Amino acid sequence: MGDVVITVGIAIAAFVVAFFIGRKLSDVQHEKNDAEKIDSAEKKARKIVDDAIEEGNAKKREALLEAKEENLRIKNDLDKEIQERRSEISKNERRIQSKEENLDRKVDACEKKEQALNQRDEALRKKQSEMDKLHQQRVQELERISGLTKDQAKDMLLKSLEADVQLDAAKLVKESVANAKEEAGKKAKDILVTAIQKCAADHVAEATISVVQLPNDEMKGRIIGREGRNIRTLETLTGVELIIDDTPEAVVLSAFDPVRREIARVALEKLIVDGRIHPSRIEEMVNQAKREVDNDIREAGEEAALEVGVHGLNPELIKMLGRMKFRTSYGQNGLKHSIEVAELCGLLAAEVGEDVRMAKRAGLLHDIGKAIDREREGSHVQLGVEIAKKYKEDPIVINAIASHHGDCDPESLIACLVQAADTISAARPGARRETMEAYTQRLSQLEEITNSFKGVEKSYAIQAGREVRIMVVPDQIDDAGMVLLARDVAKKIEAEMKYPGQIKVNVIRESRVTDYAK
Repeated sequence: MGDVVITVGIAIAAFVVAFFIGRKLSDVQHEKNDAEKIDSAEKKARKIVDDAIEEGNAKKREALLEAKEENLRIKNDLDKEIQERRSEISKNERRIQSKEENLDRKVDACEKKEQALNQRDEALRKKQSEMDKLHQQRVQELERISGLTKDQAKDMLLKSLEADVQLDAAKLVKESVANAKEEAGKKAKDILVTAIQKCAADHVAEATISVVQLPNDEMKGRIIGREGRNIRTLETLTGVELIIDDTPEAVVLSAFDPVRREIARVALEKLIVDGRIHPSRIEEMVNQAKREVDNDIREAGEEAALEVGVHGLNPELIKMLGRMKFRTSYGQNGLKHSIEVAELCGLLAAEVGEDVRMAKRAGLLHDIGKAIDREREGSHVQLGVEIAKKYKEDPIVINAIASHHGDCDPESLIACLVQAADTISAARPGARRETMEAYTQRLSQLEEITNSFKGVEKSYAIQAGREVRIMVVPDQIDDAGMVLLARDVAKKIEAEMKYPGQIKVNVIRESRVTDYAK
């Protein structure tokens, strides 16, 4: 047992000793291996560094070589460019030298020509001096032969030339006016005929009276009333005169205000239908008639604006247009005339390329002043301009209203179209009626204007004032003067007279020679 323990102890001790010895030997071996690895790594590192240095030197040599080649190439390019520029400069120098030589030659030639011209001018001045002397001698000789001075001969020549020029001017004026009239006449006729053919407005001729039919003559007494109180009440409320004469079954209403006359007509018809005629009933019917006529006026204005296609009118302008339904001028209904002018203006504007809507608006409102001309002072043109400005109408419309009777100059083509359309509407056969007094006064004024010119022997207004024939004194007016006289007469008629349509001026010159055979 003891031997075993000793043996085991020895064995353990031997094992421990062997373990430590082995470990030591292992450490020594490891250190040896590490030293070898370090030596190997250092060798590899030195080799890598040497290789890198050698490779860097090689790349450096290659870069230097490439840089030298690039410098050589750039140098060659610069040398080539410098050579080309030197060649170009040499060419330019040769060209400039050639131009300088040419300029020198031209300067020499110009100097020679200038010398020649100076010599020629000197010769011409000498010849001009000689000619002036000869001209002066000839003038003196002519004055001696003719017995006239230079100024007297010049005056005589100018008078002769003046007569010739006047004749030529008259011929030129005649030809120019004839050509212009022919061309303008053809074009104007085409436009006007086209517009008139497209416009089919009714002609309504009215007067200042209205006639109310009665169911029987007994109704006249009822209208008059006891001691005339009914007729007095009706006349007082309406401002209209009732004429009850021997005309069977009819009462005539007379008034210059058409709206009042219409109110009286409506009220009287209502009274006749109602049968109860006394002052209170008359007052009631008159008030009712006023309301109906006001509605009728507004509806008439709206229908007129709608008919011609004019929109955006102020309501007060609509009412004024409606009042034109009861307004007449020379028997022509004012509203129908305005509608017709608006339609004609639109058609004419379409023919000449103007604004059709603006032309219709100007045509419809051109006589708007007639709606209130019986209530306020001033012509219908002035009142129309005031109304248009008040309701802020377009300046073109305002100018058309102001110029449609020639009170001012038209500022637009639409204003001229309104003038033409107004004349067409008024001049149509049957459109207007003129009183005998106004007719004879117009004819007398026309003859007075023509007789006021020097050289006029007598004149006659014919064809209802549409034409005037002027007989001139042959010794005072020659053929050329006839053209100028006709033009002057026409201008004066346009400036001083108001007339529908146009007036033809005929100048007649007649020379007669009489002899007797014995």
